Amino acid sequence: MTMRKTKKRTTPREDSSQIAYQGIRRMLYTKELVAGQKIACADIAEKLRLSPTPIIQALKRLELLGFVSHEPNRGFHITPFSIKEIEEVYEMRELLEPSLLRATIENLKKEGIAELKKAMEAHLSAERDFHLKERLFKNKEFHLTLASLSGKETQIRILQNLFDVLFLKYGGLPSTSLTATDQEHQEIFDSVAMRSLDRAQRVLKNHITNVKTQFLSSVRKMLAEQERAVF
Repeated sequence: MTMRKTKKRTTPREDSSQIAYQGIRRMLYTKELVAGQKIACADIAEKLRLSPTPIIQALKRLELLGFVSHEPNRGFHITPFSIKEIEEVYEMRELLEPSLLRATIENLKKEGIAELKKAMEAHLSAERDFHLKERLFKNKEFHLTLASLSGKETQIRILQNLFDVLFLKYGGLPSTSLTATDQEHQEIFDSVAMRSLDRAQRVLKNHITNVKTQFLSSVRKMLAEQERAVF
């Protein structure tokens, strides 16, 4: 007799916690919540039409991911901008993304090349408005598509988390030359399509390093302007 696996049902409490988590993530992305800000749990609960309990659960989850800090008697705060955090995220990307290319090229089929080309073209054709929101999103999708072709699920999840930090906390900052990024993405695609591992790793690492340099420059400039505004 074959035993059927029963599908675990999601409880209303779990549903509410997930709704709260996704809602707060959206507020981070749209800058309704910004770095260093004290979080008014009651206001968020009212905005999301939830009770305080799932809001607290979601904030504790975001605390584990490094987006939120909590101090007794002071409540929750969005963690402040951190040059050190940005440097560490990009150092991880410089190590992780090129390391996935060997498996990507070994597993590469026509369908994978087509998928990567589609992601690259979506980035090239993205709206280039002042805030570059769509373009930044398509840039992330190109890199995650490239990583996904490796089939390394654990490393892909880590990379997704790194992009979450960059997008949710720092995502409003234009970070790179548009023309340079276009050219570098094309070079990455060409190298992978030709299955040239050494070249692909070199071009990808240089690209991430270039983005890091310009991103950090943007953040330092913004922080300096904020400091001058205070005085």
